[in-house]
Amino acid sequence: MEATAYANSAPYFGAYVPRLCPGAGDRASVGRYALLLAFLATQCLDGVFTYIGIGLYGPSVEANPLIAALVREVGQLPGLAIAKSCAAILGVSLYALQVYGAVALLTAFYLVAAILPWTIILLW
Repeated sequence: MEATAYANSAPYFGAYVPRLCPGAGDRASVGRYALLLAFLATQCLDGVFTYIGIGLYGPSVEANPLIAALVREVGQLPGLAIAKSCAAILGVSLYALQVYGAVALLTAFYLVAAILPWTIILLW
């Protein structure tokens, strides 16, 4: 039997309401939502740490040459906003396409390659 978005809809005030999130509330979907929130949190943290780091040390401290060039061309805040918005949109797109493994790998990559180095640079 195939599962559809409208399967097992329960009556609500005498009318059937379609389920918009099938499987919502099960452990797998909660974990996937947590993964998406973790990905977006790493993007936000990376943006904040990069903003602080570039403010303290200049654009040359940024290891990503694309972001460093973008910051030099359009300014620190607009450049970082563009870069982090694009990264977040692409990550949410992967999530929407149900490519959860890639989202998890990107989250881990940002933690190791962006958040950890910025933490070391800014705090020690």
